Amino acid sequence: MRKLLKSLLTITLLISSVSAFSQTKDVVIPEDILIKAKEWVATLNLTDAAKKNTVENVIAVHLTTVKDWHNDHPSSTVPDGINPVTGNKLNDLDKQIIADSAMPITVHQALMDGLNKNLSPQQVEAVLDKYTIGKVDFTMKGYKAIVPDLTADEEAKILSFLKQAREQAVDYKNMKEISAIFEIYKTKSEQLLNNNGRSWRALYSAYTKKIKEAKAKQ
Repeated sequence: MRKLLKSLLTITLLISSVSAFSQTKDVVIPEDILIKAKEWVATLNLTDAAKKNTVENVIAVHLTTVKDWHNDHPSSTVPDGINPVTGNKLNDLDKQIIADSAMPITVHQALMDGLNKNLSPQQVEAVLDKYTIGKVDFTMKGYKAIVPDLTADEEAKILSFLKQAREQAVDYKNMKEISAIFEIYKTKSEQLLNNNGRSWRALYSAYTKKIKEAKAKQ
């Protein structure tokens, strides 16, 4: 145990839940995760040392818990079946998302409560962007490029969808899963445009044609 502690830091966190997380659990935080948490918080330029340390711990505990849950619940724990929306057979990514989505909601709540208690709304968004490598801004820019005449109402609703995707996605282990969560809300955004009398397929086709033509000229 002493050898392990040379490379790992231990933070004891009481997590309340109806699952196995309902008991006092020692969250052993790997050094690389603690370093990542510190790097993320450093970009916030917090001047309160105590608050800075608290936020670092909140993020590190959450990242570690997500990782541990993911590792303890591989896709193989989910039986074969079909997607009830598409009818397609569940693939490995589908199963892993199902397994990871069963993580107790209290894990997410602990993260958001800890962030909201110690940070401004803008700082909370900055942290969530770190988790999702800025996919909200990147995706929003894509929609504006594909739909140049996007209305203020459409932009606001799509941005709301993307922010929902971002907060939900932080509870998943890797970028494949995070991207899959964003796809759910991108589909909602594209359906919104269709419902407003636009054709997302036609808009996207016209955009890709324009890009190809521009590349050909170069």
